[in-house]
Amino acid sequence: MEKKAHKGKVSRPPVIVITGHIDHGKSTLLDYIRKTNVVASEAGGITQHLSAYEVTHKKSDGSSQKITFIDTPGHAAFSGMRERGVGVADIAILIVSAEDGVKAQTIEAIKAIKESVTPFIVAINKIDKPNANVEKTKNELGEKEVFLEGYGGNVPFVEISAKIGTGVPELLDMILLVAELEELSFNPEKQGEGIIIESHLDQKRGISGALIVKDGTLKKGDFMAIEGAVSPIRIIEDFKGAPISESVAGSSVSMAGFSKNPKVGALFRTFPTKKEAEALAQEFVKAPHKESGSSIPVLSEEEEKLTRIIPITLKADAQGTLEALEKEIAKINTENVILKVTNRGIGTVSESDVKLALSGNNPIVIGFNVKAEAKGKDLAERGGVTIVLFDIIYKLTEWLEEEAKKRKPKVPVEETLGKAKIIRCFSKEKERQVVGGKVTEGVLSSGVVVKILRKDFEIGRGKVLELQQQKIKSKEVTEGNEFGLMIDSNMDVAEGDILESFRIVEK
Repeated sequence: MEKKAHKGKVSRPPVIVITGHIDHGKSTLLDYIRKTNVVASEAGGITQHLSAYEVTHKKSDGSSQKITFIDTPGHAAFSGMRERGVGVADIAILIVSAEDGVKAQTIEAIKAIKESVTPFIVAINKIDKPNANVEKTKNELGEKEVFLEGYGGNVPFVEISAKIGTGVPELLDMILLVAELEELSFNPEKQGEGIIIESHLDQKRGISGALIVKDGTLKKGDFMAIEGAVSPIRIIEDFKGAPISESVAGSSVSMAGFSKNPKVGALFRTFPTKKEAEALAQEFVKAPHKESGSSIPVLSEEEEKLTRIIPITLKADAQGTLEALEKEIAKINTENVILKVTNRGIGTVSESDVKLALSGNNPIVIGFNVKAEAKGKDLAERGGVTIVLFDIIYKLTEWLEEEAKKRKPKVPVEETLGKAKIIRCFSKEKERQVVGGKVTEGVLSSGVVVKILRKDFEIGRGKVLELQQQKIKSKEVTEGNEFGLMIDSNMDVAEGDILESFRIVEK
């Protein structure tokens, strides 16, 4: 029986996000709490999806209360997903390793928590490790303006070992204490409202998504409005995958049968009739919205000649992952190369994806945590389209960085072969002139085109018609040796001028 919180409202389970640096123990903590393993099924041991789980915690007074946890990915690429996780949560747990202390993603997590003004608890993990230094960790947190209780601040903290469970019951008690102070409540008579936290394409059931109900009651048979789309609520499942007919605020559920792929982080509202849901969807469509997605920078005519744009078709298993991948691809910076995601979507790499890719020059099709259909592979092979599949993000970015370097356009560059100083000028007939000088750098060869430099400025160009060394015809004269030569140029060569021989190479 839920206790009363406000008039017409009842208390609801808190929604908790666990965030912090990679390998500091987020998944291990959830694993201990849930008694299930999420890490084993994740490629490279890194959680790469944002999912939610519910647990029931038995308090010291014997009563039980539900807590909903959102698991956020730890890899740097998924900062946007972590920020979204903090945004949907009521309380954040900042997990910090007592071995490693404050790291880059710890700082990033602190920033996201503070910007969203989310109440938070610090969990100092790995206290069972021989190199654990709790006091050092507390001081480092203080340096980042996270002032713990008893250390000049009011941020609650618990020392834990996620691996063996030390301090975990106390952490759950602390969560419920903070939740009680927050007076979290909802109106069960109200229509369901909440946030989409993940979406993916299920081959059997169509577009499916994970969501958190933040207020009201989500009911089977109602209609959901998400931005400009309306979907009938036909299939609702709890976090374990069991079918349910309704779900109240504070719960994590999955839903199948969306009419279109919902944007992760989008707000949803439910209505008893399709007409009401469509009215809200139309309001969204009419309202002005900022266009998202990467754009190609405006290039000058000269830059266009020297720049290669590589169109990328990007397919992933989930919407949040797709966003994270685009963010990482945008960070790849290769001179004279622009990586442009032109097509994106969730699900397998299909024949139609390859057809779209074929419309671009030198396209790449990337699949992340998805497979490529046989027809798509065949068409790609015939059309010379590169399809690559990955399940670990840093391997994808490493490959793409190398590929960008390989595809970098060749730029014509002048390479200096030699320099010679003119010491004396002899005869001149029309545009031909005989001069003498000394090679000061590199090699001067017969038949080459040379720049004529006067006081470091190029005043013209000419061609070496004949070259002599000690009055004997020579093909080339090396550094330190004197020479005589005949040059063909419409510019008179004077004593003190520099002749610079060069060649054009592509780099």
